[in-house]
Amino acid sequence: WKSSVSFFQEQDVIRDIKGLGVDDIYCLSVNDAFVMRQWGLHLGLAEEKSSSASPLNPGNFQQVKVLPDGACLFTRGMGMSCTWDSERGFGERSWRYSVVINDMKIEKLFVEAGKVIQNSGPDPFEVSDATTMVKYLQ
Repeated sequence: WKSSVSFFQEQDVIRDIKGLGVDDIYCLSVNDAFVMRQWGLHLGLAEEKSSSASPLNPGNFQQVKVLPDGACLFTRGMGMSCTWDSERGFGERSWRYSVVINDMKIEKLFVEAGKVIQNSGPDPFEVSDATTMVKYLQ
């Protein structure tokens, strides 16, 4: 899930999504594992300390698993790579989107503005939000 601080603070939304049959929620970002871990801790996500059910745990978080895409390989593969060098000085990043992956197939993809925009002035957050996802899953 391309992120928003408010999403992680809405535990009811996380419960709603999981209650609609979603096994796991992931947040992918073009960052390294150290940044992703510190970001999760800063947001107050509860750490997973003992689960062996998932290869990502222990060492990740209970409700939302954070996935680093430091080299932008997954993001490029999804066609979601964008550069924000002139607007924000970020260089290559991921455009904001949310996706339902069901049995290793993309079931539904919500892309902000309907397409990837390079050096976008605004950072839209209208269709990749949790509310849109919950409505779709219902």
